[in-house]
Amino acid sequence: MATTIYKFERIMAVSINEICENTKLAREMALTGNYDTSGVYYQGVVQQIHRLLANIADATRKAKWQLVQHQIVQEFEKVKATSNTLQLFKVDTHGERLLGTSCLSFEEPTRDPTLWTYNNSDNSWNQTPARDPDVWPPLTPAEQKNIKPLKNQSKQQNRTSIRKSVTTGKRSDTKAMVKKDDRKIQKKDDVNKEKLETEKIDIEVEERKFEPSGNDRDLVDLLERDIVQKNPNIHWDDIADLHEAKRLLEEAVVLPMWMPDFFKGIRRPWKGVLMVGPPGTGKTMLAKAVATECGTTFFNVSSSTLTSKYRGESEKLVRLLFEMARFYAPSTIFIDEIDSLCSRRGSESEHEASRRVKSELLVQMDGISSNSEDPSKVVMVLAATNFPWDIDEALRRRLEKRIYIPLPNREGREALLKINLREVKVDLSVNLADIAKKLEGYSGADITNVCRDASMMSMRKKIAGLKPDQIRQLPKEELDLPVSAADFDEAVERCNKSVSQEDLEKYEKWMSEFGSS
Repeated sequence: MATTIYKFERIMAVSINEICENTKLAREMALTGNYDTSGVYYQGVVQQIHRLLANIADATRKAKWQLVQHQIVQEFEKVKATSNTLQLFKVDTHGERLLGTSCLSFEEPTRDPTLWTYNNSDNSWNQTPARDPDVWPPLTPAEQKNIKPLKNQSKQQNRTSIRKSVTTGKRSDTKAMVKKDDRKIQKKDDVNKEKLETEKIDIEVEERKFEPSGNDRDLVDLLERDIVQKNPNIHWDDIADLHEAKRLLEEAVVLPMWMPDFFKGIRRPWKGVLMVGPPGTGKTMLAKAVATECGTTFFNVSSSTLTSKYRGESEKLVRLLFEMARFYAPSTIFIDEIDSLCSRRGSESEHEASRRVKSELLVQMDGISSNSEDPSKVVMVLAATNFPWDIDEALRRRLEKRIYIPLPNREGREALLKINLREVKVDLSVNLADIAKKLEGYSGADITNVCRDASMMSMRKKIAGLKPDQIRQLPKEELDLPVSAADFDEAVERCNKSVSQEDLEKYEKWMSEFGSS
């Protein structure tokens, strides 16, 4: 099973069908003249291809996708240039209307009533008005002398004539601008194609922003500031041992993102996964590694971020959290210490507000699978707890997979020692296998504390009895000495394990009754 899973580790995290569909929509919108909508689709396609390139290991395949991305960016540039040209036309037409009205407002010269021309039927008397030779005659446009009956038609004709004269000049200018832009892009393509692609992705592609309905902007800002983590940057290699837990999490969370066509119907992804185990065993790191491996948005939730002193606001925070998760899908909601948020209902000490929050959380978790038909846009709920026996029964039913995260075994402890001592000098006489034997019953956090304490032993011995001025003058080479076996022995004596045997038996008993791995 493990070999089958690792074959899919290099499969794309973004659906190729979705990329093709969005590209088709972008081109259709551009052909129909909806350039703003087309630009939004083009931005989304470039983002999806960028995420896809991060998961491709084959060099030839990656080069082909980079070429596709470059072509999409060029199309996006042309759509933007066309949209900018249309914006110039809109600005010009606004000015033309003002220009047209002013040009057409000619006033006829004021006539002196005493100076007029009289024509009788016999043409016997004709008097011409006198004109001062020192005064210029008034201007009278020739176009309007004989055209009086249709005023609206004359105005419209003049407007169109003015508009044609202005737009022809603007067209030549915009064509020259587009040609200059094309020349610049061609020069950049000839110099360095990869540099162009990275610049287009980093500068021009804007991330989608969740816009709530109503007056919930402040609550959304609170959730994005305290909860959303776009890139946890923790991988499977950063977690020692726990091979069975990694396999189960890959099958429950990661593989549905990679193979959406397979996980349909009865094979639909799990609604939620509950990680149970002693404190310090790596439950939170596993959740972050899941979000990193499948390229999802990570929502790190605690009880403090979903509680408020105002009535009804806690339930609204829960609802907005799941709306944001569906908007940024595929996403992972990790609820740490879920027993503090969803303890058993019906107790005498339970407050009405906490009961409403639990009910809203249960309703939203039930709505995850019904609202998302595409497995690649699923919202996965990961939960961790040290007290699984305190969780509400309805929540336990919705968290369909319940995984036990045990204490590290001998191989895991040795791997943890190597991970924690990567940036520290270690003496050649130190045998990590022997130290791992001495740390039996220690959790991952306990082993980290032992390594930290051992790495500081040489510094403590060096500054013993020195004054602050003397400590500041010590060079770094004298303080950064290799960690010896004696330092580890002393650190093990100082740091005791934090998990008792009774606690382990309690976890194993609960897993034997309610476990679903």
